[in-house]
Amino acid sequence: MAKEPQQGGRGRGRGKGRDEERDEFTDRLVAINRVSKTVKGGKNFGFAALVVVGDQKGRVGFGKGKAREVPEAIRKATQEAKRSLVRVPLRDGRTLHHDAYGRHGAGKVVLRTAPPGTGVIAGGPMRAVFEMLGVQDVVAKSLGTSNPYNMVRATVDALKNQHNPRSVAAKRGMKVSELVNRRAAVQPDAAASADAA
Repeated sequence: MAKEPQQGGRGRGRGKGRDEERDEFTDRLVAINRVSKTVKGGKNFGFAALVVVGDQKGRVGFGKGKAREVPEAIRKATQEAKRSLVRVPLRDGRTLHHDAYGRHGAGKVVLRTAPPGTGVIAGGPMRAVFEMLGVQDVVAKSLGTSNPYNMVRATVDALKNQHNPRSVAAKRGMKVSELVNRRAAVQPDAAASADAA
């Protein structure tokens, strides 16, 4: 009796996994610059690309790449971005858990949580980071440079400082419900003192 050939070999399964991984991430080209290197015979021109990559479910990364052609520069930047992914905890999968401040060089950013329906209120490079991250409601302001590289780095710096109630409760040796109830009790007091002032 002859054996029936099995479906899918060793190589096929691996290739399929890579395709799924590729589909999992989306990327956004934030900036592209023409750069030149002066050499003995003149100038060599190339391109530098800044790309933000994310799965729109709480992971985001950025990378930069240089090459003689634009597509190659974008490919290099995308590869670097996938290697530098960071996971950010999101509240209800739509906004940040708390306000944050980020800085890199002259880039300074302030990120604030927002109620449902607010949308992404952020400028250029910051908007790309939030869209790739999967944030739907956030208010962000860049206070420093308008250089896209430093803005993206400052935004990622602020996102790295995000903590969810579960991790904070574990550090303090409390239950998540105690922590959330305490926050609910503090917010009305803060509102009352603001009204009095």
